[in-house]
Amino acid sequence: MLKLFISSHGHFASGIKSSVEILMGPNDRITVFDAYINQDSVNEHLDAFFRTVGPQDEVIMLSDLYGGSVNSVMYTYLTRPNTRLVAGVNLALVLELAVKEEISDEDLAALVEQSRT
Repeated sequence: MLKLFISSHGHFASGIKSSVEILMGPNDRITVFDAYINQDSVNEHLDAFFRTVGPQDEVIMLSDLYGGSVNSVMYTYLTRPNTRLVAGVNLALVLELAVKEEISDEDLAALVEQSRT
């Protein structure tokens, strides 16, 4: 199963999930963390998220800014099996990913490119 973890500075991540759920209904494969709004850390939430990931699951982590602090923390989790990271998350990309059960690297790259045009 494809699982998404979205994190951002401020409430951007939860806003994307809210928009997805308005358009498509609830999706329990999307986990979000809004960083820097309280004392919780990205690491804490990623650790909790990865405890829910099974050996057959694919994970796509999505962050708001390439090279930003949230993205940099997420980058350290790329050693996990079947885990990828995309920076510059947007609603179009998440809508496309929300309906996928799995995705190849090539298809993910094409979706990322398509969502940015």
